[in-house]
Amino acid sequence: MEDELHMIEKNDTWELVDRPTEKPVIEVKRVYKTKLNLDGSVQKNKARLVAKWYAQKLGLDYNETYAPVARLDTIRTLIALVAQKEWKLY
Repeated sequence: MEDELHMIEKNDTWELVDRPTEKPVIEVKRVYKTKLNLDGSVQKNKARLVAKWYAQKLGLDYNETYAPVARLDTIRTLIALVAQKEWKLY
């Protein structure tokens, strides 16, 4: 977990901000997974910090969608669409 936190700090991928008073805060949890080689030996241990989506309340924040990270294939598709339509990309 310390390696994961070190990489987050090194890559400057987050920013501590004040809690908004008009929005609820969604709790998080740590998920640990062991990646194995084909022979069953441990390749590496992974740690992730994930949102507890099931903590959302119907009528309050249930219909809101969060996507903190875009998948690479999504970014490539958008860039291809921009090139095809000859749009400006900012």
